[in-house]
Amino acid sequence: MGGLRKLAAPFIAPGPSGVAIRTRLTQLTVVDVEVLRQVGAHLGTLASRDLRARCRDGLDHDAGAWAVRKRELTPRSSARWAGAITKATHDQWALARRSARAHIQSLETGVRTLRHRLSLPVGQKGSKRAPGGYRSRREWFHKSRRLAILEHRFEEVRAEREAGKVSVVRGGRRLLHQRHHLTDAHRTEERWRREWQAARRFLTADGESGKRHGNETIRISPDGEVSIRLPAPLSHLANAPHGRYVLTGRVRFAHRGQEWADRVAANRAIAYRIHYDVSRGRWYVTGSWQKPVTRTIPLAAALAQGTVGVDMNADHLAAWRLDVHGNPTGHPHRFIYDLTGPADHRDAQLRHALTRLLHWARTCGVKAIAVEDLDFTAETTREKHGGRKRFRKLLSGLPTGRLRARLTSMADRTGITVIAVDPAYTSKWGAQHWQKPLTSTTRHTTRHDAASIAIGRRAQGYPIRRRTAPPRTHQSDGCGHRTVQAGPDAPGREGPRPRLPGPRTRSVPPDAERTRATRTPNTVRGARSEQEWVQHSLLLTE
Repeated sequence: MGGLRKLAAPFIAPGPSGVAIRTRLTQLTVVDVEVLRQVGAHLGTLASRDLRARCRDGLDHDAGAWAVRKRELTPRSSARWAGAITKATHDQWALARRSARAHIQSLETGVRTLRHRLSLPVGQKGSKRAPGGYRSRREWFHKSRRLAILEHRFEEVRAEREAGKVSVVRGGRRLLHQRHHLTDAHRTEERWRREWQAARRFLTADGESGKRHGNETIRISPDGEVSIRLPAPLSHLANAPHGRYVLTGRVRFAHRGQEWADRVAANRAIAYRIHYDVSRGRWYVTGSWQKPVTRTIPLAAALAQGTVGVDMNADHLAAWRLDVHGNPTGHPHRFIYDLTGPADHRDAQLRHALTRLLHWARTCGVKAIAVEDLDFTAETTREKHGGRKRFRKLLSGLPTGRLRARLTSMADRTGITVIAVDPAYTSKWGAQHWQKPLTSTTRHTTRHDAASIAIGRRAQGYPIRRRTAPPRTHQSDGCGHRTVQAGPDAPGREGPRPRLPGPRTRSVPPDAERTRATRTPNTVRGARSEQEWVQHSLLLTE
């Protein structure tokens, strides 16, 4: 046990801190679409200029510079539009800084791994804790060149971060790179241009409590009327008082519609974002607001009705219900999903699987779901697993962060608590102690099913092992090596094994004739008769 790392205690995952709902803008006229495009393009241009100014300031930016940028944007838009643009710029710059930090950590890990493997002799095998040397001199040479490249890149990125430089692309770097590879991206220039323009539009307005319907810039009334406060240069497009434009169509939020209506009626802050989906040719509006984090209940109260252990895999979720004593009940359940294809398809598959999981957990009557606290950020690097491309692809495809965020958000609505546990050794110990005992002729238990039991037992505070040795003073043979339970196939498990006569070597079978001759008959107390029994002669004459 000295080589095992210390396990972290299970904890209750915090609930979501915000809500986002989306619906389609329908019944839009040609004039409505043209107004949305002009407003989005104008504000997008202002947002690009503001982002360039923010990146130019770097680490010298302060509250005064923020106020100057906002004052410059106000005459060309409005005070609220300027506030929304500067806030979005600040968030995007901060996100780029965090991404640069994560990139530096990844490069540092790769450099450390390369240096370690290059310092070992060629062909030296590694261990579970550390990798070994490279397999050939040719591979060693190529990795030495890669080390020089990563060291140079690491110094450049670190110097840029220390100087406050960031790399940001409004509209997305992936979409920008597709411009030079339209054939590989299966895009035409016209299609790419529409996507690029749609991604660079800016139609986002922050909410403000106390104002009418919670937002003065993009306002949606309780009956679904959408009105937009036009920027100053586009005020001539207004069709309503106070420089506003009212869209023809009405909107209705199906998801959390009543909660949204209550906030609108109470004039509480709601942020809106209007965007255009090029692939579908539709306009959408997204409403979002903050909510207080749900107060977590004690861990013992969440586990009062048992739990459901869930093991996440590349193509399915393996789940098993456990009672309050940590014993698996019923049969395992598997919720299949397909994580291939575009991001929207993967997200929909994940949400569908989680929905089925939560519905099944509610029918079981449990109030807690146990999942692993996984993070494969450092495990998907190229230097971690070398040429094991399929394994790296498998780890990269696991939606660890997205699954936990989705699960906590969806479970908050159903009243189910999500418990995160340490993922160490759950698959290994689960398969060792639970896979074979739970496999029968009518049920096939996989390694992932057994891992779900290990996850649930760890959340409940029980050991994963089924059998544990008693204290040495309580062992029947006095500080021996026996365990509490023996296997069902162990002969004589209720007592000591009987002594069989005959030779003590396994190569020579016992003497059957000698065994029958010396065997004690089934008489009273096992005593042998003194004389042989003979029938009386009088019985024959009668």
